[in-house]
Amino acid sequence: MEYGISTKCLYGNGLEESVDRSGAISFPIYQTATFAHKGVGESTGYDYSRLQNPTREHLEKIVAALEYGADALAFSSGMAAITALMELFCPGDHIITDCDLYGGSIRLFDNISKKNGIFISSVDCTRCSPEEFEKLVGENTKAIFIETPTNPMMNVIDIKKLAQIAKKHGLLLIVDNTFMSPYFQNPLKLGADIVVHSGTKYLGGHNDTIAGFLVTSTQELSEKLRFIIKTVGSGLAPFDSWLILRGIKTLALRMERSEKNAEKLVSWLCQEEKVTRVCYPGLSGHPGHEVCKEQARGFGCMVTFEVESKELAHKVLKNVRLIRFAESLGGVETLITYPITQTHADVPKDVLAANGITDRILRLSVGIEEVEDLIEELEKVFHE
Repeated sequence: MEYGISTKCLYGNGLEESVDRSGAISFPIYQTATFAHKGVGESTGYDYSRLQNPTREHLEKIVAALEYGADALAFSSGMAAITALMELFCPGDHIITDCDLYGGSIRLFDNISKKNGIFISSVDCTRCSPEEFEKLVGENTKAIFIETPTNPMMNVIDIKKLAQIAKKHGLLLIVDNTFMSPYFQNPLKLGADIVVHSGTKYLGGHNDTIAGFLVTSTQELSEKLRFIIKTVGSGLAPFDSWLILRGIKTLALRMERSEKNAEKLVSWLCQEEKVTRVCYPGLSGHPGHEVCKEQARGFGCMVTFEVESKELAHKVLKNVRLIRFAESLGGVETLITYPITQTHADVPKDVLAANGITDRILRLSVGIEEVEDLIEELEKVFHE
């Protein structure tokens, strides 16, 4: 039988027999670097934790089930996952990316990937027609890399349409699904080939560990990436794997509560006179509202908004207390971020300007607090 997503958060597909025979409800932490063999050619299935560890393997099966993937690989961070992913490509290869990406991804592409001989083209995937997009595809083009919704401007990209272009030209479609999580969106079911997650965010959900994932649509892609992860050695440690496993158990509950809070916060922000713009796919006037309704089961818990002045933005960041001014997102605590000096500090100024990321833009990761408390604090900070 096919389990529902809330059940998958606890048991995955529930098809594989567990390596653990103790009956433990909480999967054990196999805190070991290496594994003993009975003899030559006689392995338990585990050799060395850089290659695989039972705790990490159990986590990977859960994440693969949540994303309807053939396999999932757990890395020491989201950026470690994307860095390993880029090892699929060779000098001279060309990758098309969306222009509005997490600043760390842009930094990697601009400073590491290009240095390694990979050509990167950036385009606004929400405005580029299929005909215009296909003009960017050359003989050396190998992949398309996007986020949707985008970070931080919450643009929505039509995954199915890009998947059709990718399939037509034999390209990989890679989708960073961190903002939505597997609870709200499953890009592989829409035609993507690889899904990226910063597991630090919604999968972990408690701001207490760092992790990353690549989920593949085929075993062929999995085999290539498993060779890479064992070679570069960036697999997730056993204890961190256990923390993400524990976090995923409450993913459904957290996402539902945080989204309800986000919707109420958005309604309040839209009425606040000192807020000049609100970016949230759940708004009927958002350009990607209908696409998001079609390809996702919700609108998520991330909200970006613009205030009337830089001074007000700085005042908000200085005076919030319940809401924390901090990097990251996706935890139970509501966090507010200033992209221009934090997540996107290394992005060139012309790219920031083109994407609408100004010194008046703030990004909220909405948590599970009483939403009235969040609104009361923002109202006080805006008007005191």
